[in-house]
Amino acid sequence: MAATRGARRAGAYAGQQTYAVALYSDDRIVRQQVRLALGQKVAADLPDLEFFEFATPAALVAGLGERDFDLAILDGEAVPEGGMGLAHQIKDESAFPVPIILLVARAADAWLAAWSRADGISSYPIDPIRLPQTVAEVLRAARAGVATPFADIDEQDPGVGSRH
Repeated sequence: MAATRGARRAGAYAGQQTYAVALYSDDRIVRQQVRLALGQKVAADLPDLEFFEFATPAALVAGLGERDFDLAILDGEAVPEGGMGLAHQIKDESAFPVPIILLVARAADAWLAAWSRADGISSYPIDPIRLPQTVAEVLRAARAGVATPFADIDEQDPGVGSRH
């Protein structure tokens, strides 16, 4: 991803009409649940959300290379490549990586989400209250230029069951 896009991202939040959200999951039902939980707007002080869906790792990587996104929501349970590995790759390979929220299924996955350097986590089943709160927190932090690694992993309370 080009440095000019990343530099533009840093100042892109002021006056922005919509936030572009990359949504990655191999499961269309998960993508639908995320869109329904978030709706068009997660908070009164934030612009509307515009979703761009990706069902394969290659499509996500290509999409991130083609346009600026304000946020990426990645399914940690996706197959054949989970969101945690993709998040790690994105954070390692981009000079200006997009803020990332990971969807995790098990409490034991929280350390992997931290390893991936995600900016937030949300658990399965998709929580229509917690997910919008997490998205709003991450977007506000990005807008303010504040790092958002989730240090309070115990408060995130990831789910104990798998979505499958």
